[in-house]
Amino acid sequence: MKSFERRELILDLISKNSVETQDDLLVLLKNVGVETTQATVSRDVKKLNLVKVQDSNGKYYYSVSKTVATDDVANNTAFIRSAVLSIDYALNNVVVKCSSGMAQAACATIDMMQHDLILGTIAGDDTVLIITRSTEESAELCRFLNDLIRR
Repeated sequence: MKSFERRELILDLISKNSVETQDDLLVLLKNVGVETTQATVSRDVKKLNLVKVQDSNGKYYYSVSKTVATDDVANNTAFIRSAVLSIDYALNNVVVKCSSGMAQAACATIDMMQHDLILGTIAGDDTVLIITRSTEESAELCRFLNDLIRR
C-alpha cells in the first residue's frame, strides 16, 4: 500500500472512530488488513497534522487540525473531487474528464500520487489521458480514482 493510500485510510478511520493512541490506530489498520509499524504511523500522524482533542468525557482522541492544513494527500483528494467530472477507460487508457481549464492541475495532482499502475499522463484543457500497461490495470486504476472522488 502506498503512503498516500494509507494516509487516506487513516483519515477515514479517525473520522469514524475515537482513536486515542497510535497503538489504537495500528489495531484499526490491522483490522482492515494493513500491516505497518508504529514508526510509520507516527510519521503519518505528523504528516497529516493530526492533533489530540478532548471529548465531552475528558478523553483525548486524534482529529485533523483545524488550524493547519492537512497533508497534500487530503488536499489533493479534495482538489480531485472538485475538478473531475468523470473517469472511464478503454483498453490501456484512462480518460479523466475535468471542468474546463482544470485538466493540467488535475494531471499534476494525479502524477504526484505516484500510483504504480500509471505509466504516464498527458493533459489538455478539460481532459487527462492516463496510460497503463493493460486493460486490467486501466480498470483497476479507474476503480481507484472513482472511489477517490466518491468518498
